[in-house]
Amino acid sequence: MLLAAFFVTGCVTTVDSRFSREADRQEAIEDYVQLATAYIGQGNMERARHHLDRALELDEDSASALAAMGLVYNSEGEPELAEESFQDAIDSDGGYTRGRVYYGAFLFGQDRYEDARDQFKAASRDTDYKDRGSVFYNLGMTEERLNDPVQAESAYRRAVELSRGDARSLLALSRVLADQGDYSAASRYYSRLMSVMQRNQRLRHSPESLLTGIRIAHNLNDRDKEASLALQLKNNYPESVEYEQYKVLISNGQ
Repeated sequence: MLLAAFFVTGCVTTVDSRFSREADRQEAIEDYVQLATAYIGQGNMERARHHLDRALELDEDSASALAAMGLVYNSEGEPELAEESFQDAIDSDGGYTRGRVYYGAFLFGQDRYEDARDQFKAASRDTDYKDRGSVFYNLGMTEERLNDPVQAESAYRRAVELSRGDARSLLALSRVLADQGDYSAASRYYSRLMSVMQRNQRLRHSPESLLTGIRIAHNLNDRDKEASLALQLKNNYPESVEYEQYKVLISNGQ
């Protein structure tokens, strides 16, 4: 009955059939890409490739399918093919922001930070992109790798604003402000981070978050907080690089 209804509908809407077929084709492509993306998240590249091949059979220039294929190639250790696929996606649709985000992350992983910054900056200008806060967070990380703390701070501030206080953005901004010696501002954002962690029991301190809090408390002469965070760092992450940095911090009296 469903199949019969489909054909009846096709006959009745003869005038709009071309547009309906195009809409159906685009919907099918996006369905294939969504399935492929889910398989990529599970690490099942074979199934992901199968669905992307189907999508590209329908439209060889599909930006979303090409960008997702770039993720597959990268996961399979084929960086040249991955980059080619990412570039094809952007050439096909320069406004496909997710493709630029994927490409930027790929370039970051290749230590090509200036190129990654270009992609993240382009992506950050899309005010309709639903995960824009993450784009600015990625941009902040890239600016840090390029040794530009001022621009990193600016990007992290936008990430905090757009994400309404995402924990990782609050931590990054606190750390960068502490690196620049602005411990008062760092303390304000770190306090917001602590509030977020208290409301979400799934969040746990990392070595980085503990050391950042220690540095802030140390420089603001909050000895009780410093001691509490230091004890957590020692007990939970005694082999961490951050614990070694803490021991250097206290041995130098800084």
